[in-house]
Amino acid sequence: MVLTEVDKCPNDCGGGEDSTVSVVEMFRCILEKTLGFVGYTIQYGCIAHCAFEYIGEVVVCSGPSMEPTIVNHDVVFSERLSRHLCKIEKGDIVIAKSPFDPHMNICKRVIGLEGDKICTSAPLDFFKTHTYVPKGHVWLEGDNLRNSTDSRSYGPIPYALIRGRVCLKLWPLDSSGTLSESPTRRISKTQSSSDSD
Repeated sequence: MVLTEVDKCPNDCGGGEDSTVSVVEMFRCILEKTLGFVGYTIQYGCIAHCAFEYIGEVVVCSGPSMEPTIVNHDVVFSERLSRHLCKIEKGDIVIAKSPFDPHMNICKRVIGLEGDKICTSAPLDFFKTHTYVPKGHVWLEGDNLRNSTDSRSYGPIPYALIRGRVCLKLWPLDSSGTLSESPTRRISKTQSSSDSD
């Protein structure tokens, strides 16, 4: 509806149209700023998602299973490129989805890759038992073998459950840097090298 001179309120004195226009302008300005903020939030959210999914993330570790390499409340950086490029190797520490609870992540060391022969018995057992890691799976164990629920309990896990490879310890500062080798020395040899021995 278009306002004509007749439609205006006679007591208005010209101020009513200005106040109506200013309310509309203010509403439009607020709407533009809100939509702009929502647009930037979505853009930055997408960038953050891509960074966490494809580059890496900071992880706070809890539990004793990786002691002494990683202790409770250590902060580590987990990079994702190795997982996407299928470059996870034996000896790497990885963050993976728990095979029991998909909402929980686990931090373990890769002991064997597909095709590797893994000793599943305790070090002091007289009779040794072995298993082979099936295709598309990895064998994970904690560095603290006496206090770790790992592939010795639930078997090899699918490679797809791996979220990233831990490459740096960030906190505490006195032990920050690259991570040490496995203190258990349980990393299996590759099939080709064990066949040649």
